[in-house]
Amino acid sequence: MQTDKHSRRNFIKKAAVGAMGIATLSARSYDNILGANDRINIGIVGLNGRGQGHIRAVANIKNVTIRALCDVDSRVLTKSVETVNKWTGASPKTFGDIRTLLKEKNLDAITIATPDHWHTPMAMMAMQAGKHVYLEKPCTFDGQEGEWLVQSKNKHGKVLQIGNQQRSAPTSIQGIEDIKNGIIGDVYFGKAWYANTRGTIGVGNEVTVPNWLDWELWQGPSPRTNYKDNIVHYNWHWFWNWGTGEINNNGLHEIDICRWALGVDYPIRITSSGGRYSFKDDWQFYDTQIASFEFEKNKMITWEGRSCNGFAYFERGRGATIHGKEGTVLLDRNGYSAYNKKGELIKQILEKEQSATTDKVGVGALDLIHMRNFVGAIRNGDKLNSPVEEAVISNSICHLGNISQKYERTLNIDNRTGKILNDSEAMKLWGRRYERGWNPSV
Repeated sequence: MQTDKHSRRNFIKKAAVGAMGIATLSARSYDNILGANDRINIGIVGLNGRGQGHIRAVANIKNVTIRALCDVDSRVLTKSVETVNKWTGASPKTFGDIRTLLKEKNLDAITIATPDHWHTPMAMMAMQAGKHVYLEKPCTFDGQEGEWLVQSKNKHGKVLQIGNQQRSAPTSIQGIEDIKNGIIGDVYFGKAWYANTRGTIGVGNEVTVPNWLDWELWQGPSPRTNYKDNIVHYNWHWFWNWGTGEINNNGLHEIDICRWALGVDYPIRITSSGGRYSFKDDWQFYDTQIASFEFEKNKMITWEGRSCNGFAYFERGRGATIHGKEGTVLLDRNGYSAYNKKGELIKQILEKEQSATTDKVGVGALDLIHMRNFVGAIRNGDKLNSPVEEAVISNSICHLGNISQKYERTLNIDNRTGKILNDSEAMKLWGRRYERGWNPSV
């Protein structure tokens, strides 16, 4: 069973990358065919992990050019220039500092795939500089940044797409429409889950900063700490200073889908339980977590996260089930299935191309569809599939799940604003402390 599961994951990953690789062969010719007047010039910021998915997606869109790349890691910067040139024929300029990149007048937009602590400040800086923004999730580091991000978008009038790419999945869009049209009756409960088999991150040692890394700029808005050898490039997810835990790293996607399906915004009550159970190491968040979100009108969402035990539900490492009075819908990035109350399949639609689900990059067909939606919004005023106003709600309730877990108590929530009621201690985590000189400004 374990072999079958991993074989399936590898097949999905290879199929997705292969399909996108074929499409890139024609990307170079588009610039020669289409006029330059509606060409969009994009800079990609943050090139490890999801940034590679951004490169693949942008390289496949007609009349869009990757003009700039930015990263504080000189190794990945050099490698990514070679990748872009190979796929598109373009030779993008390189930057180690986002502030310098944003001075480029010929850039129309940037995509952001940096660590979480940089997301909102960088997006706000970019919009202030007149750039449209595709921002990876989580779009915020805390609830306060959600308020600022929406205000900044409204003030500067820029397109801001959030990287909840399943919002662009044709089968998810159809599934949600079918749910709203009553395929399983009135819906009242959504179960979301994520399961992976992550190893220990160990206990880090303070060492000399590698010569390929600008550690000062990597930290950016976050309070300064000494460099340790188990932080960069992925394990920062599990530290409060830079990351937002598994619930925001992965749970956010399916919680967002559940919220969409149930037609709810902020909850009225949140409870979370769990801890760091699998290893004793530097990991500060939770490898095992069950968060419950209760809404008005008798609706509820739960999320189960198991970072270090990848036993799958329904042969899926991640997904969501939506339960109604007449049946259940099973949704993931690659399709949806509807069942009646007897458990009989009544409808199933699968995506034409697959997307990876539990690896560190998550490359797949949805990246391209979601990025095309972003470009269409810039070029033609198309409606965004994941506007910031929606994304911030899903993001904030994940933050609130972490706060409930940290203080080991149920939180009562103002369902108009998402803020915690009658708990001044918990509300201290609605915002964060910034390194001097790095406070975002709307």
